Amino acid sequence: QVQLVESGGGLVQPGGSLRLSCAASGFTLDYYSIGWFRQAPGKEREGVSCISSSDGSTYYADSVKGRFTISRDNAKNTVSLQMNSLKPEETAVYYCVRGMTTVQRMCVATEVSGYSGMDYWGKGTLVTVSS
Repeated sequence: QVQLVESGGGLVQPGGSLRLSCAASGFTLDYYSIGWFRQAPGKEREGVSCISSSDGSTYYADSVKGRFTISRDNAKNTVSLQMNSLKPEETAVYYCVRGMTTVQRMCVATEVSGYSGMDYWGKGTLVTVSS
């Protein structure tokens, strides 16, 4: 069975850091891209960062570039997202997702595009950025 399980969420002060982890089981990361999406209250799910399992290519949303880093450990079948200098507006549920497209196409997916090419989602982990 395919499973994606997120961990590492919690409460952090503005400017603080968190490291999220996505543990995959039931498949190998070698053949899929993995992405991190987030959904804040009242807003649509948006791509944060994605990584290719084939060549290690990465993609970052402009809003997080320079502050977030995505990484992959195929041996452990995990993908992590290091988040630094967190902002209150980045409070959201963060989801790990398996993709069947390039990271460039995957991470710009929106509700309008329908998140096509993404077949399995984790249940999410809540990140709250507040004083």
